[in-house]
Amino acid sequence: MDNSKGLIAIGAGLACMTGMFTGLGEGKVAAAACEAIGKNPEAEAKIRSTMILGIALSETCAIYGLLVSILLMFAYGK
Repeated sequence: MDNSKGLIAIGAGLACMTGMFTGLGEGKVAAAACEAIGKNPEAEAKIRSTMILGIALSETCAIYGLLVSILLMFAYGK
């Protein structure tokens, strides 16, 4: 019994979960940035630029997860 297609589907699903967890993390970062701007409005530009840099770096994890899931489905799922 060959169950490699099922294992590939599980792996692709787990790789896609990186997007879900990245979204949750980015939401926390944005909430913390809004709170920090509310406490210290003078530092808004610095907080915003740091937030955007952090979100951009974490988004690469989601993109790599999507790439891995696509590779698993189409390259190995034959």
